[in-house]
Amino acid sequence: MTHRLLSTVGAGLALAAGTVTTAQAADFNAIGTLTQAEFRLLAEDIGAAVSYKGMIPSEGLGITGFDLGVSIGATEVSNRAALIKAAGGADVPKAVPLAGLRAVKGLPFDIDIGAVVMSLPDTNVRAAGGELRWAFIGGNAALPAVALRASLMNLSGVDQLKMRATGVDLSISKGILFLTPYAGIGRVEIDTKAPGTTLTREKFQMDKVFAGVNIAFVPMALVIEADKTGDATSYGIKLAIRW
Repeated sequence: MTHRLLSTVGAGLALAAGTVTTAQAADFNAIGTLTQAEFRLLAEDIGAAVSYKGMIPSEGLGITGFDLGVSIGATEVSNRAALIKAAGGADVPKAVPLAGLRAVKGLPFDIDIGAVVMSLPDTNVRAAGGELRWAFIGGNAALPAVALRASLMNLSGVDQLKMRATGVDLSISKGILFLTPYAGIGRVEIDTKAPGTTLTREKFQMDKVFAGVNIAFVPMALVIEADKTGDATSYGIKLAIRW
């Protein structure tokens, strides 16, 4: 599983790196030119890109624990033509790059709280939000950890686009020496509007599956994750200080 995940994420990030070097700024300032059907497709891809990605195993950090990191990644969009039209004809790569700053703090009772600020480089899309996660099975030498997470992300930076992505997921992880593979399933709800246009509100849900591996080299941790939300697939790498 780990080898396959590394290969898949590596291919996705390589594709993103290739597109970033040639991409022009693609600000989404022409959303009002979209049809209602195209607006829905745009909301699906951007919603999948900015929806919360945990990038952390299921077990709690503990009351004194912190996880502070930076992440990069990409989302392979499935409705590129709608994004290009919304950007006024500017080129939008097939793999839209992502970058973020992340923080997670451990609380009592195996509860963690987290926050993230992120952007889609070469666009005017910004987003911020966070998570509340409870490892109701804490995990030990014999048992895996199992956690329930609720998350929220709000989009900003685009005058003609207001979006909120809320999510809930269930994940499982088990440490093996310095590796901790994890996986999960969930549901994301996208609620989006286009102020100043004739487009009507789109509100819908998408299924979510994800898998990753945490590689520990104390006090650092490297996390590699793949996520499929709706029809869009995201890949990411996070480097964090954890204690």
